[in-house]
Amino acid sequence: MNLLLRSILLCLVPSMLAASVSAEELKLRDICRIKGQEITTVQGLGLVVGLKGTGDPDAKPTAKALARMIQLMGGQISTDPRGQLMLDDVEQAGNVALVFVTARVPEVGAQQGDRLDCTVNAIGAKSLAGGTLMLSPLLGPRADQPTVYAMAEGPLRISNPDSPTSAMVHQGAKMERSLLAPFHENGRLTLVLDRDFADFDTVQWIEDAINSQGEQPLTGESAGIDPSARVPVARAIDQLHIEVDIPPVYRNNPISFISLLLGLRVALPNNDTRVVINEREGVVVIGEEVRIAPVLITHRNLRIEAGARPGFVPVDAAAPKAENAKLKNLADALNALEVPTDDLIAIIKALKTKGDLYGDVIFQ
Repeated sequence: MNLLLRSILLCLVPSMLAASVSAEELKLRDICRIKGQEITTVQGLGLVVGLKGTGDPDAKPTAKALARMIQLMGGQISTDPRGQLMLDDVEQAGNVALVFVTARVPEVGAQQGDRLDCTVNAIGAKSLAGGTLMLSPLLGPRADQPTVYAMAEGPLRISNPDSPTSAMVHQGAKMERSLLAPFHENGRLTLVLDRDFADFDTVQWIEDAINSQGEQPLTGESAGIDPSARVPVARAIDQLHIEVDIPPVYRNNPISFISLLLGLRVALPNNDTRVVINEREGVVVIGEEVRIAPVLITHRNLRIEAGARPGFVPVDAAAPKAENAKLKNLADALNALEVPTDDLIAIIKALKTKGDLYGDVIFQ
């Protein structure tokens, strides 16, 4: 069909499915985490040596750091009458670069002696290729608590040749002190929902699911658990957080309780009223229950009327005539006519702007 020569009239009507809320059972561990189990970043400044003339060009901070390191390692650096280091001998060191060093401590924390990968980023150097990171202290995430948690050193590896100013040191950061990830406090833990699930309805469903156990112990993966263990009271704090009390029987063994709690299956309503658009990749994901109001759409050489009105041939002749059309039916019709994805995205934007699309549109 030649879209440039014809104007197409379509009538889009919804399917026979009733507008009812369906539910899917998921384990709590699939949709939330425990507060305190979070990635932490330790960071610091370091020196990279062994570069082939691609280091910092006449950078005084680099010269000062290099002079200080040479002095700490027993090298001889001249000082002026006030005791300040003389930088004349190191200012032209083109094979040295001052860098930022970072390492990510996983959600479970890290113990003294653990080794982590670290990332090195140049400040003024043209390239870090062939360099070696000198022993560098990594501080905690809070600037008001400058505690050294790790020491980093080792040969650099450039992962992307197009970006030679960033590199990595495999297992280059050694933890000098433990960085713990607490998961409960005062007999209470907090569940944090993934943001894709975070809303008032979802936290209420989870709170009810935990509290509805009543006098029964947690089920699902709780075989062999003391039957005196009762489900604690769960309280939804906001769209993201739910506080849960640890039962007295588990106060000395909270790990067992957390394992049971995260294994609890919760029935959540399916979120079928979202449209996710990735314009860069040309991907459109449409939920089953996203509907559009009766509307006339004119786009380029297309004329589309969406709605259950007499006189038009319906996509689904058995569908109820009183309900609004589904957006996916519109997308199917446009796809059958080989309409480009860019045009579909443009139509969805216009429908949302006018207020004729009933659902959330998320752009990535």
